[in-house]
Amino acid sequence: MLIGTEADQLLENTSRSFFLTLKVLPRSIRKQVGLLYLLARVADTIADSKTGRVEDLLEALEAWDKATSQDDMEMNDLSALADLQLDPAEETLLRSVDVPLSALSTISENDRIHIRRCLGIIIGGQTLDLKRFGPANDSRSISSLNSDDELDDYAYRVAGCVGEFWTSMTLAHLVSADGPTSEQMFELGVRFGKALQMINILRDIPEDLRFGRCYIPKTRLEDAGLDPENLTDPKYYEKFRIIHHELLDITQGHLNAATRYILMLPSNQRRLRIACMLPVIIGQQTVDMLRVNNVLDDKTRVKVPRKEIKRIMRQCVIATLLPGGTRRLLMRNR
Repeated sequence: MLIGTEADQLLENTSRSFFLTLKVLPRSIRKQVGLLYLLARVADTIADSKTGRVEDLLEALEAWDKATSQDDMEMNDLSALADLQLDPAEETLLRSVDVPLSALSTISENDRIHIRRCLGIIIGGQTLDLKRFGPANDSRSISSLNSDDELDDYAYRVAGCVGEFWTSMTLAHLVSADGPTSEQMFELGVRFGKALQMINILRDIPEDLRFGRCYIPKTRLEDAGLDPENLTDPKYYEKFRIIHHELLDITQGHLNAATRYILMLPSNQRRLRIACMLPVIIGQQTVDMLRVNNVLDDKTRVKVPRKEIKRIMRQCVIATLLPGGTRRLLMRNR
């Protein structure tokens, strides 16, 4: 059991891939990480609901922020938003928000502080996203981020802060480190989270554009003589390729930082290393595929096959058993 019977079912139904990582994590931080994911997934489902009224979504996000930031708080009924969900698992999640909310009270006070801090940053990022782009409806108008700074800030708010939280749990329950080492782990942990978010952004461009959202900075597009609407047509990929590869280079730098993060973890923390290695190697393979595919063509969406993910998991398990195996496996996949 990770959190509780009902919460575990919600976790497995809403994220089969992350559920695999959770089961690998050491027991002492499994519940905290799983609960943060579930609480954040509620916020994400609210923010991505297909409705025409941004005010309704902002109100629901604010209510969820308040409900999770204090003890013994109840959440407004989300049935109206649940009815809008196309994914049955997400519909069930919004009808079951009392499950993760109740589980929050079973976490130690110190860990609750870290969960709430991270969740507050995530909800803040989703709120900013809604105000900037509006609801995730099929849209004829497309808005874009203005600059690399805005892109980096967004990546921190929705994923980099999770790297901070992961590191907080690691240092609180599993690993002892001095001040400078802890500081470096937090810095690398943020970049770990940013790497995974950048991969999502650079892989899901057509889907985001369909909902009126362009996370490719306007300054980069203008320098290449492009606008967000051009990215809806795969024939513009040759002009877009340089931008895409430059952003993939930034992502690669973050992945390299994630590799350094993993190698800072003690070798006897096998489960922790495996849980970190799996998304990094999958992410590296995704980046490699993105470099050779027309990412503007939504018919060729890049995805690492489930069979390959199982193979990577076996490799990670074996690597952590061998002296120097973790380093060799990570370097071989860079």
